[in-house]
Amino acid sequence: MNLFSSFFSSIKSPTVKELIKNNIPEHVAIIMDGNGRWALKRKLPRSVGHSEGAETLKEIISVSIELGIKFLTVYSFSTENWQRPQDEIDFLFNIFVEKLREELDSMQKNGIKVKLIGKREGVPHYVLEAFEDAEKKTSENSKLILNIAFNYGGRQEIIEAIKKIHKEVLKKNIDIEKINELNFGNFLYTESCPDPDFLIRTGGEYRISNFLLWQIAYTEFYFVKTLWPDFNRSDFLKAIYYYQKRERRFGRV
Repeated sequence: MNLFSSFFSSIKSPTVKELIKNNIPEHVAIIMDGNGRWALKRKLPRSVGHSEGAETLKEIISVSIELGIKFLTVYSFSTENWQRPQDEIDFLFNIFVEKLREELDSMQKNGIKVKLIGKREGVPHYVLEAFEDAEKKTSENSKLILNIAFNYGGRQEIIEAIKKIHKEVLKKNIDIEKINELNFGNFLYTESCPDPDFLIRTGGEYRISNFLLWQIAYTEFYFVKTLWPDFNRSDFLKAIYYYQKRERRFGRV
């Protein structure tokens, strides 16, 4: 166990009331890692881990609303995940569709706006249809923007942004000399969102895995060994407590 994990594993999870109200991150990103390992540890099919992981996400969404977090971006299926066994991919896709449909009324009731971020080309029609139906029906909601990174890769996103800019330059809609860090973000999948304040990765890995590469330039990171299906309300509040202990200087003294 490293110093980071040792220190925070010893901290009692705060309550919502104990957190500093004016220092809640506006945008939280999560790499939900460990579903498969959670299942294998219990000698269960990996699909069971993915099902449990979907339940964890429901809980974290609920706590996010309670805390007043405005944007939650979750890494659900990467461009690299296509390399997994086809039966696992099919199961994942079926879970996405099932949960989107099951939770649609709840998302409406709780003011959650769903947004799919990632490359839509190549996504099976029935999956894309479920996502786009959820996007359409929740488009007027604003309490929590839920970005679901699906068929997503950070490098791919940047390349796609460059292609969009190139097209606009050719049409003479944009002066290439006026492209800067601020307006470059308008061509990313996350165009309408502020950069993440805080990124959580579960599962014990200490890497970014091609997630939000442009957007996380000044994001605070939190890595925890807890596998995603075991990550609960208490763990999430402890993570927010850690965020509130950070001093964000953005390059200043």
